[in-house]
Amino acid sequence: MKIGIIGMGAAGMMAASQILESDFAGELLLFEKNSKIGNKVLISGGGRCNVTTGIHDLGEVLKKYPRGSKFLRYAFHEFGPESVYNWFEDHGVKLKTESDLRVFPASDDGHDVVGVFENIFLNNQNCSLLLNSNVIEVIKVDEGFEVICKDGSTYVLDKLILTTGGQAFRHTGSTGDGYSFAEKLGHSITKLGPSLNSFILKEDWVKELAGVSHKHVVFKASLEGKKIAFEGPCIWTHKGKSGPAIFAMSSLLAFAEFSKDSPFDLFIDLYPQMDQESLKNEILKFKDINHKKLFKNAFTGIIPKRMVEVFFNTLGISLDVLCSEIKNKEIFRLIETVKNCKVSIIGRGKGDEFVTAGGVKTKEIDSKTMESSICPNLFFAGELVDIDGFTGGFNLQASWATGFLAGNNAKKSCN
Repeated sequence: MKIGIIGMGAAGMMAASQILESDFAGELLLFEKNSKIGNKVLISGGGRCNVTTGIHDLGEVLKKYPRGSKFLRYAFHEFGPESVYNWFEDHGVKLKTESDLRVFPASDDGHDVVGVFENIFLNNQNCSLLLNSNVIEVIKVDEGFEVICKDGSTYVLDKLILTTGGQAFRHTGSTGDGYSFAEKLGHSITKLGPSLNSFILKEDWVKELAGVSHKHVVFKASLEGKKIAFEGPCIWTHKGKSGPAIFAMSSLLAFAEFSKDSPFDLFIDLYPQMDQESLKNEILKFKDINHKKLFKNAFTGIIPKRMVEVFFNTLGISLDVLCSEIKNKEIFRLIETVKNCKVSIIGRGKGDEFVTAGGVKTKEIDSKTMESSICPNLFFAGELVDIDGFTGGFNLQASWATGFLAGNNAKKSCN
């Protein structure tokens, strides 16, 4: 009995480990187009590898997936964040949970994570690790599959697990080949889009705020009549906005279309601690009490100093105006800007992880086994499937969990 896994990213490596660490007596062939395994895992989390999340409440964890949360429920019940944590520690990788609940190797080195799988593969006689093997075609034959590589080599397999990833970070080998394999085997692919990226904004004044950060703001947008919002920390860049809350918004807006010629409106509440009426009352109170002070000081503690200067200049209000001189209509314009700052998205920039939103339709896959409901003996796992999460270890967690199920179910009846 032969099982093949195409793609040695997180999902593929975990699937292979589950097969090899059992009583599997068949042959496992691992196809990887690169010269080494786990390339995308190695660069995740800035090279530190954000293995999973420290959140253990599965209900809360599943809220971190804009797409695929219901589909992942069983996988996380079987191999959730706590199980993933224990699995790596049992395999010799000491982990740590940071204050933001992201989990990393104690060494801050992703090579330790990938090294676990290298040891499993190299020390198992039932495993053939085929590096530099670029699969170009997968054909269904009888009850199995024929895999054809670019160098002309062909392999006939009884079972096949597709874990080729999405089409983000193409330099790591994630070029979207799996979508065409899946379609040829009868599956449907949803609309695809980029996720977990920063935003490039049209406004020229954003460059003056580069480096200014916020611990807590609220972003709002509207897409196809649906209101979308997310709150959290962010930072201004020379070209626009970045940070955890922006990455989450990019995930929620993965299928939004925008360009220089067709900007997309994003609204920011820069001071969500108060509603607009309460903030207005606070500012007016400051004005009434401090007649001889500069009015710009009314915003101390509300928005950063550099932002005060940018907003005043943008609205044509003098930075030297006294509280006794400021007009109410100018106050209201400033408050509206603070509470409902409108910016125009014209492009997507670099993100922490960058994943592909969309993929093989989950309704065509058994969520308890990861086996295709269309093509027997075909299994899926990882980013190739229409599942994706926010930044914070959630995408690797989904890959480990779905790979865990795919490997454990593919090996059944193989001995």
